[in-house]
Amino acid sequence: MSETVRAERPARAETRGERPARPARPTSNRPNGQWKVDGTEPLNANEQWKQEDGGLAVRERIETIYAKGGFASIDGTDLHGRFRWWGLYTQRKPGIDGGKTATLEPHELEDEFFMLRVRIDGGQLSTEQLRVIGGISTEFARDTADLTDRQNIQLHWIRVEDVPEIWRRLEAVDLSTTEACGDVPRVILGSPVAGIAADELIDPTPQIFEIQEKYIGDPELANLPRKFKSAITGHPSQDVVHEINDVAFVAVDHPELGIGYDVWVGGGLSTNAHLAVRLGAWVAPERVADVWYGVTAIFRDYGYRRLRNRARLKFLVADWGSEKFRQVLETEYLDAPLPDGPAAPKPLTQGDHVGVHRQHDGRFYIGVTPFVGRISGTTLTRLAELLERVGSGRLRTTPHQKLVLLDIEEAHVEQVVAELDELGLQARPSLFRRGTIACTGIEFCKLAIVETKQTATEAVIALEERLAGIDLPHPISLHVNGCPNSCARIQTADIGLKGQLLPDGDGGQTPGFQVHLGGGLASATREEAGTGRTVRGLKVTADGLADYVETVVRRFLEQRDAAADETFAEWAHRADEDELR
Repeated sequence: MSETVRAERPARAETRGERPARPARPTSNRPNGQWKVDGTEPLNANEQWKQEDGGLAVRERIETIYAKGGFASIDGTDLHGRFRWWGLYTQRKPGIDGGKTATLEPHELEDEFFMLRVRIDGGQLSTEQLRVIGGISTEFARDTADLTDRQNIQLHWIRVEDVPEIWRRLEAVDLSTTEACGDVPRVILGSPVAGIAADELIDPTPQIFEIQEKYIGDPELANLPRKFKSAITGHPSQDVVHEINDVAFVAVDHPELGIGYDVWVGGGLSTNAHLAVRLGAWVAPERVADVWYGVTAIFRDYGYRRLRNRARLKFLVADWGSEKFRQVLETEYLDAPLPDGPAAPKPLTQGDHVGVHRQHDGRFYIGVTPFVGRISGTTLTRLAELLERVGSGRLRTTPHQKLVLLDIEEAHVEQVVAELDELGLQARPSLFRRGTIACTGIEFCKLAIVETKQTATEAVIALEERLAGIDLPHPISLHVNGCPNSCARIQTADIGLKGQLLPDGDGGQTPGFQVHLGGGLASATREEAGTGRTVRGLKVTADGLADYVETVVRRFLEQRDAAADETFAEWAHRADEDELR
């Protein structure tokens, strides 16, 4: 954040959420670490080091000490804590199998290389920025690049010695890694078609950029209980997975007040899924940043800090309920109450924006699907060259590990689609390729138990061959996760797969998955969000994944109520357990 912006920001009164003086200790023997209830005394080691020296402070040490001294010079607390505030995680050491994930210490699992997460608020990129990321990938990251389901791009094999130069290149084109990880406000998801879709209700870009400019990198919000996820969309497809964010704003047309936003709070998955709840309030565009700040500050001041596994906003919302949450927001953190507002209607179109679509200006945008978000720096650079050659200078990442390319003249559409296909970016993919996402997996992640990217890719290729010519009524989402933490949103997929090790029949173990069926978020085929169904003992080996999916999809097609336009999720929730095995 610039010093100019900081200086211009008005001082906030205590009612706007400034950290209070420490109150008297409550009589309970088990405080939750809520600053406005229990005081700010740290109740665990993580909270202790965050107060001693905030995560943002480590940048200077990276630039002046660690980049010169190398990996061995890095302080342990900085390495496993504060580095995250700048988008850096150590990656998994090659050759360590999933059975050791839970038994080895972090220093035994980690390599002397980093994953670096490039923060892309709203998913908005220029071709110049894309070219810079591609160049960093090829020069410093062994040509790796993963599109995440949070609209970021992740690079691997990064050395700490190279980080200052990478930052210099990113910041020269207005990109950063600031607060891409850590107990902070993470990237703000935004509609990939913001400002260009013909059917958009409102362009949320001004709200996204206002929040980014005012608050990202601000020490006042740089010590939250845990990570904080945000989303804003002005598109009727509700394309930012709002139900699983800590705070989300969804465009809605108020019958009296006009276009504004319906606000949701408390969503999150991981090992304990909670879907967000509506506050029932309508937010005018000019108040979005203040409401976002208020929700974030509630989390800072009232969020649970004693136990890390209960330190997400979803637990506070579950305990308070939406009515109390709104009351606290309006009375302690906002200058005036919010008017009541309606819920946004059910989406009528698919929210991944795959395919060719007309923009409001007559040109076209093209949504493309790489395999499970896996791409390369070389491909990113070639994509930038292709877009510039046909007169486009911008594109978007999506919350579905996809890319949306903007401003394509009608005369160039088919040429661009053909060249994209040569790059492995399909604008007209099979419904399985379109609906599959996968987390990083054991290749790089220290928490993973099984491999994901290659497993998912091989399964999709096999399914495309085996089910060729079969007419699916809608995309069937297949989400593959390498551990229980649900980075790939397994509870909200038609077929969600949670990585674990299974008995191999010979006294050993083999990679596999627990299966979740029938989950999903609000979409053109679903009225409202819901989590998947688990069937006791339903597990599948990685090698048998394509066989299982083929079997269950064929049963769905045989048994679905076509007259009622029954979806896979609806069938999966009513089917007998034996039909799902």
